[in-house]
Amino acid sequence: MNVKIEASWRQVLRQEFDKDYFVALVEFVKSEYKNSTVYPPAKFIFRAFDSTPFDKVKVVILGQDPYHGLKEANGLCFAVDPGIRLPPSLQNIYKELKNDLGVEGNINNWAKQGVMMLNSTLTVRASTPGSHQNKGWEEFTDAVIKILSDKKEKLVFILWGKYAQDKGKVIDDKKHLVIKSPHPSPFSAYSGFFGSKPFFKCNEYLAKNGAKEIEW
Repeated sequence: MNVKIEASWRQVLRQEFDKDYFVALVEFVKSEYKNSTVYPPAKFIFRAFDSTPFDKVKVVILGQDPYHGLKEANGLCFAVDPGIRLPPSLQNIYKELKNDLGVEGNINNWAKQGVMMLNSTLTVRASTPGSHQNKGWEEFTDAVIKILSDKKEKLVFILWGKYAQDKGKVIDDKKHLVIKSPHPSPFSAYSGFFGSKPFFKCNEYLAKNGAKEIEW
């Protein structure tokens, strides 16, 4: 199947695109975009891949669903475009970044530096969280994580919350750094997300292994 995705990702994922589950997923997603309002805009479904080519990936942040509100989802997990009201989780990410490194963050600059911002499910129906779960996206993104873990060395995986941590069980933590903490949502941020210093830990590991640090 010919999927419009960044060339290096197309190469490493080519076998995935021909599997039965992915063919069925494509038909489901096409139908949803035709008959419902779906986020993110179709051109941004694979933005996490297009923004961070396979050979450029240094850090992976795992999310769950795209934002399901008007104009929020932009194809990068936790991110919204400039001018859009910051969702609560992103507000807390910025608070932790300020406390961690003393800087004002801009999440939309991270992907170009090698931070792959990957949701488990890449699409969602408007105002209906979880509506595109269990349709094939999770199998696809599981394969992505496994390929990154197997084929690359010394990546940093940032897993916020139980969902991301369960999904990250396929990661080889002997060859990569896995940073875990509670989710940055208002329901759990004060249970260990604040003070977890993921940005410092990430840059410390990258520098130790000869990679350029992220300008968060």
